[in-house]
Amino acid sequence: MALRHDHHTGARSQRQRRAGELIRHALAEMFQREEIHEEAFPTTPVTITEVRVSPDLKSATVFCSALGKDVFDEEVAQLNAISGAIRQVLGRKITMKYTPSLKFLPDETFEEAARINALLKETRRVD
Repeated sequence: MALRHDHHTGARSQRQRRAGELIRHALAEMFQREEIHEEAFPTTPVTITEVRVSPDLKSATVFCSALGKDVFDEEVAQLNAISGAIRQVLGRKITMKYTPSLKFLPDETFEEAARINALLKETRRVD
């Protein structure tokens, strides 16, 4: 039995996770093969780290990072500006009833992990 989406715990159903992985793989392949021919596409290589799909599978939040860049707000803004074009190409690559609308956000997981590591090191020095 699949888990129901719970906004309080962030639990996602198996269906949402599968759809997210399908989209993540397709986007990663599209970006790697440079299949998006939009002038506004970022020149910095972008890595898709996670895709979270809404319960109705009609919208997806795409978390991404750029190698070697801590802050890449400009690239995320560029991706959001051409998300419609990205969605069109994605629609030809995936087999889903609806191609979800895409919203790109920076993945701050790595920065958060580095911050926690620094705090832990600082705590060890105090002991």
